[in-house]
Amino acid sequence: MNTEIIRQQFIQDIKTIVNNARGNAYRAINTTMVAAYWHIGQRIVEEEQDGKHRAEYGKYILKELSSALNHEFGKGFDERELRRMRQFYLTFPIRETVSPELTWSHYVELIRITNEQARQFYLVESMQSGWSVRELRRNISSLYYDRLLLSANKTPTIEEARKTTQEETPTLEEFIKNPYVLEFLNLPQKETYVEKELEQALLDNLQSFLLELGKGFAFVSRQEHIRTETSEFYIDLVFYNYILKCFVLIQLKTNKMSHQDIGQMDMYVRMFDDLKRSEMDNPTIGILLCTETDSTIAKYSVLKDSKQLFASKYKLYLPSEEELKAEIEREKAFFEASKK
Repeated sequence: MNTEIIRQQFIQDIKTIVNNARGNAYRAINTTMVAAYWHIGQRIVEEEQDGKHRAEYGKYILKELSSALNHEFGKGFDERELRRMRQFYLTFPIRETVSPELTWSHYVELIRITNEQARQFYLVESMQSGWSVRELRRNISSLYYDRLLLSANKTPTIEEARKTTQEETPTLEEFIKNPYVLEFLNLPQKETYVEKELEQALLDNLQSFLLELGKGFAFVSRQEHIRTETSEFYIDLVFYNYILKCFVLIQLKTNKMSHQDIGQMDMYVRMFDDLKRSEMDNPTIGILLCTETDSTIAKYSVLKDSKQLFASKYKLYLPSEEELKAEIEREKAFFEASKK
C-alpha cells in the first residue's frame, strides 16, 4: 500500500478516536446533568408535599435553596431553573422514561409542551431521528405534530420536515459555549468564547474607562447571561451606578447601528428590569455603542414610563456621548496601530 495512503489513514484513525472521545464526554456530562436535575426536581416536590399545609412553603424553599446552591456552586440554580427541574420531575415522574439520548436542553423544550400526546410525539421523534435542540425547537414552533394530525396525506408533511432537518453533532466549540453545561460544571463563561478580537479590546478598555470616570460606577459583570424560556442572551457589560441607584447595561457592536440593535437593547433593558432589578433600584439604563469606519454612535435607552430618573441627573452622572465617542475612537486607533 502507498506510504502516503497509510499515513493519511493513520491520521484519520487518530481523529476518529478523538472525535469519539469528545462525543462520549459530551453525552456522559449531559446524561449526568439530566439525572441530577431529575433528582433535584424529585426532592423539591417531596419537600413541598411535606410542607403542603403552608401556602407559601413552595416559594420559600425555592428561594432558600437557590440562595444556598448559588453560594456553594455558582450560577445555574436561580429560582427559575429550580422551577424547571421541579417541572421536569412532574412531567417525567418515572425515572426510566427519561432518555439518556436527550440533553437537558431538549427537556427544557419538552416540558413546556402542555399537550401530553404532542410532548410524547416530539420526545420519540427527537430520539429516533436524532434531532438537535435547534431542530426540536423549530419543529415545535412550526406545529409539526398538529400539521400531521390535520393532514390526510401525511407524507408531504413528513418529507418537508426531513428536508429541513439536518443531523447536527455537537462540536467541542458548541460544548464549551453551552450555558447549561458551563453552569453545571461551574466553568467560567469567558467573553473570549463569544466575542471578536476588536470587540474584546474595546470592551476591555471601556470597562476601565467607565470605572475611572468616578461618577458612581461599580462594575457588576461581563457577558451577563440572561436566559428566557426559549433563548440565551449575553450582555457585554453591566455596571451599577450607586448615585442614580440603577443598573447600566452596555452593548457594543462593531458595525453600523441598525433598528434591530436598538430593539435588542430595549429588550435587554426590559428583561434586566424584570429579572434582576429589585424594588429598591431605579429603572435600568442601556447604552448602545456602534463603531463605524468614520464615526462612533452612542445611544441611550431607558424605560419610557420611567419617572424616577430625571434628565439633569441622568446627564450629570453618565458619560456624555462625546466622551464615549472619543474613548472608542482612541482605543480603535490604538488597536489598529498595534496590528500593523
